[in-house]
Amino acid sequence: MSAATFLHEFVRNWKTVGAVAPSSAALASRMMESAEVGKARHVLELGPGTGAFTEAILDSMPHGSSYLGIELNETFVTQLKTRFPSMNFHIAGAQEFDFASYLADREPFDVIVSGLPWTAFPRGLQEAILGNVLPHLREGGRFATFAYYGFHRLPSGQRFRGLLHDLLPGVETSRVVWGNVPPAFVYVARK
Repeated sequence: MSAATFLHEFVRNWKTVGAVAPSSAALASRMMESAEVGKARHVLELGPGTGAFTEAILDSMPHGSSYLGIELNETFVTQLKTRFPSMNFHIAGAQEFDFASYLADREPFDVIVSGLPWTAFPRGLQEAILGNVLPHLREGGRFATFAYYGFHRLPSGQRFRGLLHDLLPGVETSRVVWGNVPPAFVYVARK
């Protein structure tokens, strides 16, 4: 998927896309390492967007693992299904997706990887998403997301970090990936 498509979707849907460029391969690598995707049997990706993390997840997941991607942008999902035909994508908001039905005959998620623009969301939406998603992360499972360096110091960034600490004590921060535009780092926590 081209950067032009990503930029076009950002302009059309800036409140939900949340970035002007896809995440870099270096940030994707840091995310996979932090989330321990290489050990996961069942992975949930929130906001796969153009697939920067999705490709890294596919490359990192052990053979036989299962994947679910939840994406609100229909254009992205259409392109993701073409690009990754072996992976399962749904068009939905993470705060409203029926995880209980999806998981009725499946194990909880071992890893949740999030590419959502958390600092662009009001606190109520942050709480709704995490409240709907985290109960389906197995005990000992890992939740990983990223934040843009500098943006994490804004009130919305501090609010999100505080919420993560409240829900998943022991949140850790990776080193900054300076090669990402803008530079970013990973938050990771174990349930």
